[in-house]
Amino acid sequence: MTPGEREVPRNPDSSDAVFRVPTAADGTRMWEIARDSGVLDLNSSYAYVLWGAEFSESSVVVEVEGRVVGFVTGFIRPSEPDTIFVWQVGVDADQRGKGLAARLLHHLMDRLAERGVVRLRTTISPDNEASQRTFGAVARDRGMTLSNEDYLSSELLGEGHEQEDLYTIS
Repeated sequence: MTPGEREVPRNPDSSDAVFRVPTAADGTRMWEIARDSGVLDLNSSYAYVLWGAEFSESSVVVEVEGRVVGFVTGFIRPSEPDTIFVWQVGVDADQRGKGLAARLLHHLMDRLAERGVVRLRTTISPDNEASQRTFGAVARDRGMTLSNEDYLSSELLGEGHEQEDLYTIS
């Protein structure tokens, strides 16, 4: 079964979730979710608006009851058109624990599979076990492997930022 043919696991608490391509109008809400997360590196509100305007095809938002409650921002490097690089995954605090982060990633990968994307990359800090579990679960659900390697050192990132390891689902 191809990734586009399998059914994404659903949580009954989020059955009314609607996944869609973001627009510039979603940027402020994505910024609020990132800000309120307390764990994501916060970019400017302009960056999230721009992401919705210019990188929407490689990103996704999820709405519950008409309100954006989560997002994935990503991009496809011209030198690697078969790979989506996930920049951030954010879910509202009151929606966490419902599997929305994994469902966002599945939705994005399913949509991009139609364009030949077969691999996902992201960076995760060593202490972010929740993200490690989420990406591991997505890899398992899809029958793929998850690998990781050293990537960006804390010295390179500066200002007390922990190192970021490169994770690949392939």
